[in-house]
Amino acid sequence: MYRFRKALLLPSLFAILTSLLMLPGAALERQPQSAYHARRVALGNALHGGVAILFAAEEPLLDFMPYRQDADFYYLTGWNEPGAALLVAGADANGKPARGYREILFLPTRNLRMEKYTGVKMDAATPGAARRAGVDEVMPMTALPSVLGAMIVADRGVAGKLWTEPGEATAAALLPWTATTLGDDAPPKAHDLTELTTPLRQIKDAGEIALLTKAANASMDAQRLMIRSVKPGVTERAIAGEMIARMMENGCERPSYAPIVGAGINSTTLHYSENSATMEAGDVVVVDAACEYSMYASDITRTVPVSGHFTARQREVYDVVLGAQRAAAAAFVAGKSTINDPYHRDPNSLDSVAWQYIHDHGKGLHGEPLSDYWIHGLGHMVGIDVHDPAQYPVVLKPGMVFTIEPGVYIPQEKLGVRIEDTFVVGADGRLIDLIASLPHTAEHVEAAMKAKQ
Repeated sequence: MYRFRKALLLPSLFAILTSLLMLPGAALERQPQSAYHARRVALGNALHGGVAILFAAEEPLLDFMPYRQDADFYYLTGWNEPGAALLVAGADANGKPARGYREILFLPTRNLRMEKYTGVKMDAATPGAARRAGVDEVMPMTALPSVLGAMIVADRGVAGKLWTEPGEATAAALLPWTATTLGDDAPPKAHDLTELTTPLRQIKDAGEIALLTKAANASMDAQRLMIRSVKPGVTERAIAGEMIARMMENGCERPSYAPIVGAGINSTTLHYSENSATMEAGDVVVVDAACEYSMYASDITRTVPVSGHFTARQREVYDVVLGAQRAAAAAFVAGKSTINDPYHRDPNSLDSVAWQYIHDHGKGLHGEPLSDYWIHGLGHMVGIDVHDPAQYPVVLKPGMVFTIEPGVYIPQEKLGVRIEDTFVVGADGRLIDLIASLPHTAEHVEAAMKAKQ
């Protein structure tokens, strides 16, 4: 009896394990398939009868970090396997013949030898592929040219309504092929698909905000660990390593950018990421580090005193930078305020508010305003990419996620201060600080450092 049951059980277990292995991106927390479908439909509506073709990121030859999907491709599909293509055709009642909305996910043929190295993948022949991928149709990648060719033959106007991602090599190769299909001398000029995906990605749905909140929470935990770990004699790299380990312990797949741990003179270099120096007593350290949770990023910067206490001058500059961040947040008005206007040409920009605060409240060693030492914009959009795409300056609306990160960098004093939080514009237009529970004031930073003793 035991042997009979075992014979039945083993095939069932094998089927279940195989099914789990073949789920795309099983390690990522995906949104419901309906969310990705709604985004594809929104893209289709924006095409006005055109056809969009996107390609997944290729699998890297050397896996220094886990595979990361192309951001637009992931936004539209939630698909986390390499080598795929997505075709979205917008409905066109004026076409010849009239055409309805259509979406197809093209999957490459499985390479069983390569899968021994990279893991089991799905292809169009996998049972239930369309249902499991959450798309209307799944076809083999080899069918893409014939499907597009049939659309063009049925309506030559499609050739002038192709949308692809700029610089995508595979998409570029399709255009000469299209000309050959039509018997034309020159390939058609594809439209820039990011012109359509960027405005779609700027407004986050509730599921995206939930993932961004998890990324923020994991990032804050790593920042708290940093605050407890900073002391004289510790290397910048050791701090970065501890933070990355904590991020991954919290379920994040990678840092959302190269961690910046800059002490002393390195605190004055905006994107310093060598992290090779040893922290010295009396210096401050700027730590700009956060992580991705299921493809969604966070962005946080804190500045802490290596010795556990700010000097009077360090605290003076710190308080000015924090005051600027708070002034910008207080001035926010949904539907009116903008971000990332470093030249202060927009009277509604939060950049102007923060710059004016720094200009009015602090001085350099020679009496010059501290605003002379602010060398970057106030913030940027955040989403699947830590610097999510946008046409700046952006008018901030409900559902948008962005940073407020004023900074002052004075090389002559080996003193850099940056304070950065990630914010969400709520449905009611109010500003929500995802990093609110992390220490902000100089007093709270010092208290958190003292608590490690």
